[in-house]
Amino acid sequence: MNSYVLKRGLTYALLSFAAFLSVFPFFWMVVGATNKSTDVVTGKLSPGDNLITNFQNLASQVDLVRIFGNSFFIAIVSTVLTLIVSSLAGYGFEIFRSRVRERVFQLLLLFLSIPFAALMVPLFVLISRAQLNNTFAAVILPTIASIFIIFYFRQATKAFPHELRDAARVDGLKEWQIFLFVYLPTMRSTYAAATIIVFMGAWNNYLWPLIVLQTNENKTITLVISTLTAAYTPDYGVILLATVLATLPTLIIFFVLQRQFVAGMLGAVK
Repeated sequence: MNSYVLKRGLTYALLSFAAFLSVFPFFWMVVGATNKSTDVVTGKLSPGDNLITNFQNLASQVDLVRIFGNSFFIAIVSTVLTLIVSSLAGYGFEIFRSRVRERVFQLLLLFLSIPFAALMVPLFVLISRAQLNNTFAAVILPTIASIFIIFYFRQATKAFPHELRDAARVDGLKEWQIFLFVYLPTMRSTYAAATIIVFMGAWNNYLWPLIVLQTNENKTITLVISTLTAAYTPDYGVILLATVLATLPTLIIFFVLQRQFVAGMLGAVK
């Protein structure tokens, strides 16, 4: 009995320590957003009274409505298009059989191992020749056909009951109708999990928007935060406040869809 209690105690102690390590950076970021820059530098861990001043300073330096509008537009459009294209591809790879299907899919997985740094130059040349530089399309289009999301949807489609598809065919539904009215409602937890993954990736994307978005009017929140940190005398209170504001959308989406996210990652089909 004592051994069992000791093991349980050690387990909870380790979990508590891991939770503290995970939550503390966010706590420090929120607290720092309410303090002056000098307080942040000295490591003050108690809330201050400088939140409104920090927000006023941030609003005076950045057009928050435009910047967040840019970020939301890119993230939402990227998420919707990626889910449409990648789920169709994942569905097709699993449902439709052919001789070359596995070879094509293996080739896609091979491309997944290529680092983005190796693709930046040819991708930038392609975008330049298409005259899409400094446009939201330049940021959105390269992310639509996500190999990882295609792989994810194909693996999830393995759990899709084929009896439903056969019954729908018997009822006279065409393949696109089966996808819209049978597959989508059945795989909603998978779509919820993919929505979180894709939205977070699009929202936090930094390197590629930094390359193709040259004007301040088109910049996203991640680029603005980078600009704030590059100042000669950075105001850390303002920077942390901007970081908190940039974190809120992904945090809200995760908490709204967390149950579906867990179910989708576990491969549940309802």
